[in-house]
Amino acid sequence: MLVTGMYSLKYINVAMVTILKNLTNILTAIGEMYLFRKHQNGKVWTALFLMIISAVSGGVTDLSFDAVGYTWQIMNCILTASYSLTLRRVMDTAKQSTRSGSLNEVSMVLLNNSLSLPFGIFLILFFNEWEYVQKADVIRIPMFWVLSTASGIIGLSISFTSMWFLRQTGPTTYSLVGSLNKIPISLAGILLFKVPVSVPNLFSILFGLFAGIFFARAKMS
Repeated sequence: MLVTGMYSLKYINVAMVTILKNLTNILTAIGEMYLFRKHQNGKVWTALFLMIISAVSGGVTDLSFDAVGYTWQIMNCILTASYSLTLRRVMDTAKQSTRSGSLNEVSMVLLNNSLSLPFGIFLILFFNEWEYVQKADVIRIPMFWVLSTASGIIGLSISFTSMWFLRQTGPTTYSLVGSLNKIPISLAGILLFKVPVSVPNLFSILFGLFAGIFFARAKMS
């Protein structure tokens, strides 16, 4: 999930990444329906349909369209939806298999990150990343370490809050609430990185943000 997210950002701009992430909500809702027998109301499916329109129109009007980037992002959507659904399944299994009836957030984060280590080590060795990092000039810049450390702390905080949120709600709700952060991210991405956008593309981005808000309201009702 993290690897595909990094590669998608390499090829496409932040605003389009956030809008395409709406596809994650659709996949999560469908997966929750089949795996957990949880059905959504008509308003939710209407919102999901609006998200599809936004993603398609955004791709068609994107001035910096890159097929490779879009492929990575679609893979990211599939893996992100799979991650939240699988995590919820693990939590439900833990309720039946543990004496306490659940695993707390600390245990879940510890297990989650520990199990990802072998895969991470394999990627480092396969792509010879260690040698590349040793030769990179950026590691000699103090600010790089400050920002990298901050990124790690924020990532750990996201893990804790994600675990807690999934315990309290469900995968679809977790996914849709994440949609609300697309508003500041999209606007910040366009302004900070001076992304060239046309009027139709900007409209598709705003339409996607509206669909995310409509989705949240539909779920809350």
